Amino acid sequence: MSTWGEHFRVTTYGESHCRSVGCIVDGVPPGMQLTEDDIQPQMTRRRPGQSALTTPRDEKDRVEIQSGTEFGVTLGTPIGMLVRNQDQRPKDYGGSTMDLYPRPSHADFTYLEKYGVKASSGGGRSSARETIGRVAAGAIAEKYLKLSHGVEIVCFVSSVGNEYLYPPTPEHPTASTNPEYLQLLDTITREKVDEFAPVRCPDAAASERMTKVIEHYRDNNDSIGGTVTCVIRNVPVGLGEPCFDKLEAKLGHAMLSIPATKGFEIGSGFGGCEVPGSIHNDPFTTATSSDGTQRLVTKTNNSGGIQGGISNGASIYFRVAFKPPATIGQAQTTATYDFGEGTLEAKGRHDPCVVPRAVPIVEAMSSLVIMDALMAQYARESAKNRLPPLSSTLPTKPTTAPNGA
Repeated sequence: MSTWGEHFRVTTYGESHCRSVGCIVDGVPPGMQLTEDDIQPQMTRRRPGQSALTTPRDEKDRVEIQSGTEFGVTLGTPIGMLVRNQDQRPKDYGGSTMDLYPRPSHADFTYLEKYGVKASSGGGRSSARETIGRVAAGAIAEKYLKLSHGVEIVCFVSSVGNEYLYPPTPEHPTASTNPEYLQLLDTITREKVDEFAPVRCPDAAASERMTKVIEHYRDNNDSIGGTVTCVIRNVPVGLGEPCFDKLEAKLGHAMLSIPATKGFEIGSGFGGCEVPGSIHNDPFTTATSSDGTQRLVTKTNNSGGIQGGISNGASIYFRVAFKPPATIGQAQTTATYDFGEGTLEAKGRHDPCVVPRAVPIVEAMSSLVIMDALMAQYARESAKNRLPPLSSTLPTKPTTAPNGA
């Protein structure tokens, strides 16, 4: 439906050309400082009209907090947020040949078949405009994760069409074995990613190649897809709910709920199928924390920070594939709703490639997944701590490192 999460619950509302879009966020911890200034930066990164490589729809996407805070502090009650649609143009869709055709590869046909009625303008709830509520909610989750555990979430564009930041090679069929790629995951920041706007690929040469690809398809009234890579650093150990709510399963669910997504891979991904287990396995070693205590860490990270569906403390990283936007300006031969044949030349304002604007959306959904998993683990640990200590021989987590470690 339109709600995500069990403990940190987000419900989004709105269509692409209605009066406003937004969300209600339930489960936000009380006592956290929060204003629109904490949320607006991600909204601005997501908004349309950023450059000549995006849709020209001119929306400022100014977020307004309606409830759940007082004097800039969260109350623990539901937080309502809205963004007003200012540049609505439903006339771009009504009263034209677009009323006669289900747009190829769009949701017009499936929504009409499912509900018996559909939004007459834009994509309705299938439009990427719906993701505004996700980004607003994600900014709240992200602030808590940063304050409580120092979690950092950074996304960047890793490919457009057949132009890649790190293309697969015989030596590195998966980027997870490429030291240069792993170094990037350890050090990349949002500020660095945005230096390469509007494409948001953190490499000058690759960014220029990707720009030319997008411009080519834009100038031909066509579209092209690409991929977004995400890294989540400083994730606590132990997040994830086996068996069916494994952390990577929840991440995959969240990413594939974003409009236009067609694929998800975590860690070594599909390229890892070409690597033998002797290389792919992540051996353990010891590390010393800042407070002098020892802990187990993995020497490599082909697992992508998750083993058995549970976070292991290493950085979580994954890649999301986005298809070419369905609505294009080229004339396409297709069928009408009343079973005739004809030619559709779609009107309206649409991105030639969605991946640059998808970056903050992927970050938002990542933060919602980690936040929900963290709150589930908090509940488990709180309940466990109320029990008397175990005196059995069952294996438990050691309080100190074993001798010789």
